[in-house]
Amino acid sequence: MKENWVFGLFSQVKSYLLKNTSITALYPVHRLDKITSGLLIFATNNDSAKLFGDLFNAHTIEKYYLAISDKKPTKKQGLIKGDMAKSRRGMYKLMRTMNNPAITQFFSYSLGNKQRLYLLKPHSGKTHQLRVGLSSIGAPILGDPLYSSHSLADRGYLHAYALRFTFLGEEFKFISPPYEGELFLSNHFKQKLSEISQPWLLDWPKV
Repeated sequence: MKENWVFGLFSQVKSYLLKNTSITALYPVHRLDKITSGLLIFATNNDSAKLFGDLFNAHTIEKYYLAISDKKPTKKQGLIKGDMAKSRRGMYKLMRTMNNPAITQFFSYSLGNKQRLYLLKPHSGKTHQLRVGLSSIGAPILGDPLYSSHSLADRGYLHAYALRFTFLGEEFKFISPPYEGELFLSNHFKQKLSEISQPWLLDWPKV
């Protein structure tokens, strides 16, 4: 089902761009979980797709995500690190071992009403990494059907917010704030987001 959803999204984007722009081909180079909105990279030729694949494999593309939880975390900023293993019902869990760990740096900010905004910077690309990471510190993402199945929300509150990378010698920076979701549109959220408009400039916790 997940693969069908990813393929369907790519097909829609490709169809729109081929019809409405001068682009003649499109290649996916990474993907987002089904509950995640935000920035995606597509390549317009096979050579670029291979180069982007190398950048993602080398973890040289900086990725920044936004998430909201209504649970009190065990820590408000720092590092989430550990191996990941399959659990039940399509879920994953964070382990204490460090053989091939998922690594995520994060900050969190109070939004009031017991809600916290999380700015996440993953250094690896494991399946469900951010969702499992926040769940492991007691702050599952609002609206997550797997790791916060009892939460009531109008969407899954995880968003791919910003990307920074160097491609063929040129530096690129992209930022895309969320535009759907009641909590993402609140004044408290917008105020906090204005404080982290360039996430790569923050003093991130050590890896």
